[in-house]
Amino acid sequence: MVKALALALALAAQPAAPVTQSPGVEKPVQPVPTDIRRVTLIVRDIDASLRLYRDVVGLKVNYDTVVETSGVALPAGEPGARARLVLLNGNDAWVGWIGLMQWIDPPLADPGPYPRRMGIGGHVIVMNTDDVERRCAAAAKLPGIAMTAPSRLQVYPGRNGAPPIRVKGCNFFDPDGTLIEMNQLLK
Repeated sequence: MVKALALALALAAQPAAPVTQSPGVEKPVQPVPTDIRRVTLIVRDIDASLRLYRDVVGLKVNYDTVVETSGVALPAGEPGARARLVLLNGNDAWVGWIGLMQWIDPPLADPGPYPRRMGIGGHVIVMNTDDVERRCAAAAKLPGIAMTAPSRLQVYPGRNGAPPIRVKGCNFFDPDGTLIEMNQLLK
């Protein structure tokens, strides 16, 4: 009895295993015509961004190079400028990537402080992770991170008659003003 109680307490104290599929969302029978491969963030300091996205979030660097930009197709910088481009991925080798891009020669003009409130044209990157408490705490310690909500439990209505969606997560602005919602789906 004592051993069973100790085992039950030990299991209850362990973090919940991450859920990898959202309840009530089924894989389409027919593929949709478009996948969203990645979002590329224009950053001031790519090494600072890597400390967040690679070291804290846990994404894997799969490409790191310097490219010459046209200033036209990607309307930033001047023609012939050089920029460092780093691509990172999570668990999927095809979709869900984040690109980081910093103009290095010549650098882009610093736009000044980023807003710390969302508005039209703003964006939120929502991530699922395996250990939200640890990753949120680590993110909060990085320079330039502005936490907007600490790690907490949120419950959303289920989709298509599924049970409620239970999420533990935090929200913060990265050093360049991108709002991140970092979640761990719970059972």
